Amino acid sequence: MNKSLINSEIMAFDALAYQQGQFTEVSEATLRGKWSVVFFYPADFTFVCPTELGDLADHYAEFQRMGVEIYSVSTDTHFTHKAWHDSSETIGKIQFPMIGDPTGVITRNFGVMIEEEGLAERGTFVIDPEGRIQIIEINAGGIGRNAAELLRKVKAAQYVAANPGEVCPAKWQEGEATLAPSLDLVGKI
Repeated sequence: MNKSLINSEIMAFDALAYQQGQFTEVSEATLRGKWSVVFFYPADFTFVCPTELGDLADHYAEFQRMGVEIYSVSTDTHFTHKAWHDSSETIGKIQFPMIGDPTGVITRNFGVMIEEEGLAERGTFVIDPEGRIQIIEINAGGIGRNAAELLRKVKAAQYVAANPGEVCPAKWQEGEATLAPSLDLVGKI
């Protein structure tokens, strides 16, 4: 049986990313000190992937206002990310780092490598400032993700981290009531 990655510390990695016209180095240390979303997808120049990345790009400013950095990752190279960014109107909107993982180290670290294809599953990981994974979502290849729902989940994770002893119920939205688990609530919800 596999051990859950929830609350585990992210493993070491070093990679190159394409971001806003430049190649930059990214490592697990880059993710520490702030909230991060690591967003794996199968491949550049495909079909569902650009719709997801475009959706993230459209919500990127809100993630940034929340102190969250987005890192998209595929097993393509950082050079391929640049070529895709330069040739696609949708991908051209992206301002967040697009990490190349041609060796699959990062993809394997997060447990989302499709070994027989050398591609990543549609995996989303929300990482807290201490480098611990707080949210994991993995979708089948044909099912795209929703950046607005990811924003809601990150807000809930940030709220719970900032308010020990409180939890966010189903469909919780920012500003709504939370719960304080106690003996008095058992059987009353």
